[in-house]
Amino acid sequence: MRSRVKSSLAAAAAAALFLSGCGSVVVNPVTGQAERSVMDEASEIAEGKKAHAQVLQEYQALADPKLQAYVNELGQRLAKQSHRAHLAWHFTVLDSPEVNAFALPGGYVYVTRGIMAYLDSEADLAGVIGHEIGHVTARHGAQRATRQQTAGFGVLAASVLGAVLESQGLGGAGQMLGQASQTAAAGYIASYGREQELQADGLGAEYLARSHYRPQNMVNVIGVLKQQERFAAEQAKTEGRAAPTQASWLASHPSNDQRLAQIRDIASQYKADDGNYQDDGSEPYLKAIEGMAYGESAEQGLSRGNNFYHTGLGLAISAPMGWKINNGAEAVSLVNAAGDAALVLRPIPAKAGGAHEDILRRLLKPEQGQVEKLSLNGLPASHFSGVVRNAQGQRQAVELTLVDGPKQQQYVLQYLGRDAGAIYRARPQMREAEASFRALTAADRKAAQPWVLRLQAFPAGGFAQLAKNSPLGARAEAQLRLLNGALDNDPKPGQKVKVVAVAAARP
Repeated sequence: MRSRVKSSLAAAAAAALFLSGCGSVVVNPVTGQAERSVMDEASEIAEGKKAHAQVLQEYQALADPKLQAYVNELGQRLAKQSHRAHLAWHFTVLDSPEVNAFALPGGYVYVTRGIMAYLDSEADLAGVIGHEIGHVTARHGAQRATRQQTAGFGVLAASVLGAVLESQGLGGAGQMLGQASQTAAAGYIASYGREQELQADGLGAEYLARSHYRPQNMVNVIGVLKQQERFAAEQAKTEGRAAPTQASWLASHPSNDQRLAQIRDIASQYKADDGNYQDDGSEPYLKAIEGMAYGESAEQGLSRGNNFYHTGLGLAISAPMGWKINNGAEAVSLVNAAGDAALVLRPIPAKAGGAHEDILRRLLKPEQGQVEKLSLNGLPASHFSGVVRNAQGQRQAVELTLVDGPKQQQYVLQYLGRDAGAIYRARPQMREAEASFRALTAADRKAAQPWVLRLQAFPAGGFAQLAKNSPLGARAEAQLRLLNGALDNDPKPGQKVKVVAVAAARP
């Protein structure tokens, strides 16, 4: 949970949808063909610059100048070999555990630390960046903006809003989740078409070859990320929850076997003359990412077992037995095993704060209801249950608790469910979770340690030995194999491998 709302990574690009006019004819730098577009190059650059500022507000750039410089230098080398080398290119590592990369019109490319954790070499990273450069050089963002302006953004967005909460098992959640729904809708309509993805694959392979990296690394990257996607789905199944649906590189890049075969065909077009290619850069890459945060960061809050800790905000909350913690950008959701009810914790903006009665009156305008004064571990709170009018003017039952949290920040704990019955069945557990809301204790602070990537010589005992000292839990061995691209074969003894460690500890 952070202080700003995080849009879908594609939502920033949606700013291009609002360009006015019928467009003009431009020449595509890659194909050489004329195409009608609502964005000429100057507009691409302007829209990219504006959206870049939004991305950096909604996400955060990773606070690691050396790693930022490393990624930027690699990106600039690739961009110089592209069809639009003249653009002022910008490459940024985002502080996000999502396995993702994306690009905006005008030369803005982003990779997350989440995707970098699963890559094994500089050439792998070049494959990801080269693909995203391909989207920019082929003007895919401008093409998408042109199609969406023609289709009409408002109608299409409205048609998917209702499905978003249903897909999360929280239909009828009410207007307090409306902003998240808008974000999801923007991301939904902003996906690239299959032909655009294949073209970006081909351009990425071409830029790799021009930069003296083996184009076959495009195949390696897709293979590694397919394995990561599969592992995440299996992990979710083991824990009795739905497979992850958050943004990921493969979620926006079709990941079926046919496409992987097509990528192999593209890569095979380049001669396998090793004299043309440099080393894949495994050693410098691993050194660059050593010490990088893995999973959630302290700035975003940490989920550890059934507890959520946020050292920056000074708070903690515990989920009931069998419930899951979903740490989102704007809110933390404690979701029941059935997936049909949740207790959602979110901060109240300072401008909307004040006495609890005033907050309720301003934000909800209740028609009727009851307020119960509480104390959550010494923190003043008010529980409200009643009826309000939603944004559509309909009467809606609402149940929530306002609490004065640590560090002079106020929060709302909202009871959400697919229907009234789901809330009724889950209410005892929601009250239990609510009662656990607290200022961080000394024990909480000790448990709230972030994880980082470290390098370690591969031991004689293999991944089983490494797993014994890992904080990753029951599936640590499988996770470590995945991180090192070693699902089938072990590294050689003494070879440097990636491990996950508590930030303050060394393996």
